[in-house]
Amino acid sequence: MNRSMRLTCLTVLAAAVCLPAMASEPTMPEWDQLSAETRATLIAPIRERWNSQPDGRERMLQRAQRWSEMTPEQRGKARHGMDRWHHMSPAQRLEARALYSKMRGMNPDARKSLREQWRNMTPEQRKAWVEANPAPDSGERPR
Repeated sequence: MNRSMRLTCLTVLAAAVCLPAMASEPTMPEWDQLSAETRATLIAPIRERWNSQPDGRERMLQRAQRWSEMTPEQRGKARHGMDRWHHMSPAQRLEARALYSKMRGMNPDARKSLREQWRNMTPEQRKAWVEANPAPDSGERPR
């Protein structure tokens, strides 16, 4: 067997040995299997926020309770919404607040109608609509 054949055989053998190991990604341990130090590291940001925002503690607890009651699908939708919100400009957030505030009290048909109307508006018309229909609390909410 010449050198190139040996190299090819070694490459095939290495792939046969390594691919199954690479295919099965290591799984992360359950919470109870984490060390106390790792748990403390994961919890530290929440502890810091809890201690630094005493007025927001009730809201934090309510959010945690609501989150624990959600299905995995609902959590995915919530994460998607949080990501969208995070990437919005201040003007887009103002629009979203105004639309949400207005749509809250509407029946499904009226919401659908407003969404269609919104899609057909020019940016200037949207700005005028937001000014005419401001959200009751248009300031940034604390996290």
